[in-house]
Amino acid sequence: MKIIMLGAPGAGKGTQAKMIAEKYQIPHVSTGDIFRANIKNGTELGMEAKKYMDQGLLVPDELTVKILLDRVAQEDCKNGYVLDGFPRTIPQAEVLDKALTELGEKIDYAINVDVPDENIVKRMSGRRACLSCGATYHIEHIPPRQEGVCDGCGQSLVLRDDDKPETVQNRLKVYHDQTQPLIDFYTAKGVLRTVDGTVDMKDVFEAIVSILS
Repeated sequence: MKIIMLGAPGAGKGTQAKMIAEKYQIPHVSTGDIFRANIKNGTELGMEAKKYMDQGLLVPDELTVKILLDRVAQEDCKNGYVLDGFPRTIPQAEVLDKALTELGEKIDYAINVDVPDENIVKRMSGRRACLSCGATYHIEHIPPRQEGVCDGCGQSLVLRDDDKPETVQNRLKVYHDQTQPLIDFYTAKGVLRTVDGTVDMKDVFEAIVSILS
């Protein structure tokens, strides 16, 4: 079962990807993680990617797909995998599609976790982080015992720049411009399934499981 997770930043697709991976005993493949692993292990592909990253450039789609295919060719992916964070654009989807077709494989499901923009802005601007120990909270859903103070180490909690409403709105604009067309791409392939991401996390997961079953 080869699955792609789609959804705006803050829609909760990463959390759902981990839960799917755990339930179906398939790897959760995040492009960020595999880049880091290749660079850390000094692989040829990792060193090539590092050249771009060190210059602050985006890693070209062809190289990203090579690194991804190298990962999903490993033994633990033989029963499938959940892709998280890739593809982000139509060209990436096309390169991936072509590469999988050449291997006689294809994506089985593209799961779109659908959350309206205003919910995402509210959700992310409510996040608070402890820069000292890395703990994260939410002022509504997971509040600290004392407002503005980390339960674990007692340091002050902050609203990260990434989670500020204006930053979130910019990220959503990029998402709609680049990634939204993927919904049409996978709809045309007949593999897109959409779930309501505004309900409780467990209910989102149940909806996904009923699709995959």
